Amino acid sequence: MTSLKSLLATALVTVGLGGAIAVPTHAHTNAHTHSNDAAVAQAEDAVTFQVIPVRGNVYMVSGSNGAGNIGVLTGEIGPILIDSQVPGVTNNLQNVILSEFNRRAGLLINTHWHFDHTGGNRVLGETGLTIIAHENVRERMAAGQVIEALDRTIPPAPAEALPAVTFTDSMVLHVNGEATQIFHVSNAHTDGDTIIHFKNANVIHTGDVVFNGLYPFIDVSSGGSINGMIDGVDQILAIANDDTKLIPGHGPLLTRAELVEYRTMLVTVRDRMAAAIAEGKTLEQVLAMNLNADYDETLGNIFLSPEQFATILYNDLSR
Repeated sequence: MTSLKSLLATALVTVGLGGAIAVPTHAHTNAHTHSNDAAVAQAEDAVTFQVIPVRGNVYMVSGSNGAGNIGVLTGEIGPILIDSQVPGVTNNLQNVILSEFNRRAGLLINTHWHFDHTGGNRVLGETGLTIIAHENVRERMAAGQVIEALDRTIPPAPAEALPAVTFTDSMVLHVNGEATQIFHVSNAHTDGDTIIHFKNANVIHTGDVVFNGLYPFIDVSSGGSINGMIDGVDQILAIANDDTKLIPGHGPLLTRAELVEYRTMLVTVRDRMAAAIAEGKTLEQVLAMNLNADYDETLGNIFLSPEQFATILYNDLSR
């Protein structure tokens, strides 16, 4: 069987990747170094994973913890994973992948830097697994970040958790029987968001540019913006058709028609907030107005409260 590294090297040379290849300084083979930690074991026991067939050799793996949805493309080099969930569940996740697909993961792609999508990078990276992401993902992970809206500090990631292959605009992987288009959308959920389009299967993993069934989190402190979210959705809609299956960053699978409804919501809440800001309203006045009461009941208080979501919009659009 052709090795992953030779296949990956061929793919990078073929497409003329507009980015940089950062070779990791350490290669580790033990994926279970920290698996005896009691807190990690407890977290693993508490989370279950559901493997959902999407189409062809593409699957979605959803965790009971509500963290980022994982995409899986099966094939010759082993399952290609899209995102790696949160820290503490990775050994359990690997067991699910091995049980369902009879192979350990062959490659990992991160849709952005947030800990609920890159939390398993360290354990997977310690096995020598190659990780791909936008260049801003590596930079933010390496530096450590503060997510201001959640008042959460994330320390710098260890070397083995960092993407070893980074890109600037787009790249294509011709592996596992798929032409997988990977492309960057600017300043949407963060400044490092990646969309993954499995062209043959007609499946798109949207990362956190799309939240299905709940208010989306826009990380303004990481370069995100409501206008970038809308632009990102527009880019997805441009390559999707009525038969496309969409894997969101959070929530159940959705259709193109449902994505159009999601876009309508984003535009509506943006325009309402922009109008209130133009009228000189303060944040306190805006929150008292309950601008998005028609959406709050169905989308609020699942992750973000209506007040948190409105505050994020206000801080973004009043900059």
